[in-house]
Amino acid sequence: MERLEHGREIPDPLVPYLEVDRSTPRHECWVTGHMVAGLDGTAAIDGRVGALSTRPDQELFRRMRQIADVVLVGAETVRREGYSPIQLSAPAQAQRRSRGQSPNPPVAVVSRSLEFDWSARVFSAAPADARTIVVTCETADPERLAAAGRVAEVVVAGQERVDPAAAMTALAGLEYGVVLCEGGPRWLGELVAADRLDELCLSLSPLMGGDPLPVSVTPPGAGVARFGLKGAMVEDDTVFLRYEVAPPGQARHG
Repeated sequence: MERLEHGREIPDPLVPYLEVDRSTPRHECWVTGHMVAGLDGTAAIDGRVGALSTRPDQELFRRMRQIADVVLVGAETVRREGYSPIQLSAPAQAQRRSRGQSPNPPVAVVSRSLEFDWSARVFSAAPADARTIVVTCETADPERLAAAGRVAEVVVAGQERVDPAAAMTALAGLEYGVVLCEGGPRWLGELVAADRLDELCLSLSPLMGGDPLPVSVTPPGAGVARFGLKGAMVEDDTVFLRYEVAPPGQARHG
């Protein structure tokens, strides 16, 4: 056992995340989950993540999008949090261009029902070079599917539900090598169950008493995935942990 103590100051907290080599994913693309939880494991307060997130977490959350080729979000999270197209700072855009990335990553929304307000900013305000992507399944309502196609790029992945492996294969086929998943808990659980989560960046907020909803909701019958701690930082009372999935043979149990 080791004691984790306050150490040297990190001038830019994004740098340790930018330095991670994500060029060799285990499967189709590298998938990073970025979540925040209270000390009791809750993932929301009154249905929203914003009340749970501290100032340092909010700042890192926005900046972490710089690592992504695409930002993946579950439908309910998009509805509750009022998502808009990603708009990074000018320096972040310049750095992305230097790495051969688009200035801003597009948003990809996962939904079986396609029950959206298609005039919402996440669809209507997306620029042509980062058009929002809708990831759905074959049994989606044809009229809603047609409506989605008028305002977004549509990816069909799975028959009766969105299949995580098929979704990642489709995104990789669109040359999105690094997928940043910002929730929600059920979609994150689907990714873990499908062995598609390579990295988890977890912020621990110094709060308790939120909704009885954990960071990840595991589908019935899924095994237990194991991760290794790769980094830890602290600002004020918020702890930032970075995990990567354990090597083959150690990653899954049960």
